Amino acid sequence: QVQLVESGGGSVQAGGSLRLSCVVSGRTFSSYGMGWFRQAPGKEREFVAAIDWSGGSTYSSDSVKGRFTISRDNAKNTVYLQMNSLKPEDTAVYYCAAPLGMWYVGTRRSEYYYWGQGTQVTVSS
Repeated sequence: QVQLVESGGGSVQAGGSLRLSCVVSGRTFSSYGMGWFRQAPGKEREFVAAIDWSGGSTYSSDSVKGRFTISRDNAKNTVYLQMNSLKPEDTAVYYCAAPLGMWYVGTRRSEYYYWGQGTQVTVSS
């Protein structure tokens, strides 16, 4: 079955950086778009960034644009989220996600079918 495993979360001071990784197994990774979402305590899970199957097109939310970069390595079945200039409001559990259909990439939670277990990111001021 399809499995997504995130890593790379942790605690960092404001202005610092972290890189999250998500390894995907159980499907042909290079045929699917991927996304990152986050959920802060008491808030809805929100879209952060997405990337198409080739890595040629990326999308990000306004709140992270210019600070976070999504990328992928299809040879390693891995999608990354490079997070720079972190702010306390970036504190959340970060999830990688994959859609059910091939050649598809979306920005809404409802468009994703498979989810990782999440990794905690904590940014202190």
